[in-house]
Amino acid sequence: MPPLLPAAEAEADPWPDLQEEARRTAAAEPLLGALLHATLLSRGGFAEALAAVLAERLADPFLGADRLAGLVAEALAAEPGIAAAARADLRAIGTRDPAAASGLLGPFLYYKGFHALEAHRIAHWLWAEGRVALASFLQARVARVLAIDIHPAARFGHGVFIDHGTGVVVGETAVVGNDVSILQGVTLGGTGKEAGDRHPKVRDGVLLGAGAKVLGNVVIGRGAKVGAGSVVLRDVPPCATVAGVPARIVGWCAEAVPALAMNHALPLEEGAP
Repeated sequence: MPPLLPAAEAEADPWPDLQEEARRTAAAEPLLGALLHATLLSRGGFAEALAAVLAERLADPFLGADRLAGLVAEALAAEPGIAAAARADLRAIGTRDPAAASGLLGPFLYYKGFHALEAHRIAHWLWAEGRVALASFLQARVARVLAIDIHPAARFGHGVFIDHGTGVVVGETAVVGNDVSILQGVTLGGTGKEAGDRHPKVRDGVLLGAGAKVLGNVVIGRGAKVGAGSVVLRDVPPCATVAGVPARIVGWCAEAVPALAMNHALPLEEGAP
């Protein structure tokens, strides 16, 4: 899936900004010093820090933080594209979420949508390597801790923003493109009666509103917008805005890339098909 963002933005490294924010925060809030040292200030780079953060968030009595950090580090070393995608995901938060206007440190340390997505990227690598049992364990751990359930086989592009994240469900054969924004409660699921390739394909630049349910092997076209609470059961054309139960076309997106604009308003044009 080709990048939608300009190459310079997609490849920008947030690591220097994260370190600087961590230093300032540690000076201002000494009670956070130990956390910031363990996750960022003692780390040699973005990938190492990401492994530490995911391990701290997802460790359990059977797979402790050290072992989990080692597993994440193994995946990042074997597939550098995972860390590159994570950088783009983090930058996406910074540009699309007003709550992150003060910097990227908070999203990196605390945003469960970001953590769930990056943990999924590790689980997806494990799945592709044939380590299905461990991938399934990681999926289950993320679902239990973060309330976000993404099948390890699902495929994601870069620059994906899962905002809030609670209740997001993504099925096995789902494909999510680049620079997509997904709000809480979104389901990319099956219809319950099909086997094989049975989950949605979400193209680049799509905005999926809170609580939207997209069911079946349908295509959400590039630059489309799905209104909050909608139920989509058939293909959505590129640049269309759909809403309702079942969803219907209510207009055409005013923004070139709805996922970047994060404008959830619906036109509800009179006479729209």
